[in-house]
Amino acid sequence: MIPIATLLGRYRTGYFPMAVDGGIGWFSPEPRGVLPLDRFRVPRRLARCLRQGRFQCTVNRSFRDVITACAAREDTRGNWIDEEILESYCALHDAGHAHSVEVWVADRLAGGLYGVSLRGAFFGESMFHTVRDASKVALCVLVNRLSERGFGLLDLQWVTPHLRQFGAVEISRARYLTQLAESMQLDCVFDDPGSLPGGPLRAPSRSGDRCSAPGSSSADGPSARCAPSSRS
Repeated sequence: MIPIATLLGRYRTGYFPMAVDGGIGWFSPEPRGVLPLDRFRVPRRLARCLRQGRFQCTVNRSFRDVITACAAREDTRGNWIDEEILESYCALHDAGHAHSVEVWVADRLAGGLYGVSLRGAFFGESMFHTVRDASKVALCVLVNRLSERGFGLLDLQWVTPHLRQFGAVEISRARYLTQLAESMQLDCVFDDPGSLPGGPLRAPSRSGDRCSAPGSSSADGPSARCAPSSRS
């Protein structure tokens, strides 16, 4: 298992691990994918989905289930979440640094994502879905939470066409390291069990708008409905 101090130390310097050929490799891509929180946009079809209120959203309720589901799928880089990675991030979650967003349909886990929170930066690791749009809803919840709590950086590692539709961009490694250093000066809290859960996620009124309120609850709080609140 990768020691927690090693993981956090590497994240602070712009590296993240992946399982490679039976071992662990450390990566710092050039260019780097990020999602500027002030440029996040919701595609029109997803906005309609949010208004339908099909999903329930939680935070840190089923971290192991989320990372296990992510490990079961293969992305463009192959299945890079092996047992060592999985257990390392579960330990990081237990230590309060790794977090998950879960999206449910009834009592079934329909999608989600997980990543690492360190001061003012959130490092997105992987996402999955078994129901259409569920991982996109999880991203909406994540961005709202980070924006609400003053985070300065959402690191995506690489940009895919899927992420580009939300406003993801590529920046140079040098620029990324500058943004990372600035984010390390912030003192943000991703998960605060003592606080009340956020209100409902409000779908934007038109394509390209941002979601306007958090749409998640803590592991100890009730789930919030990923749907717009009623308007006069």
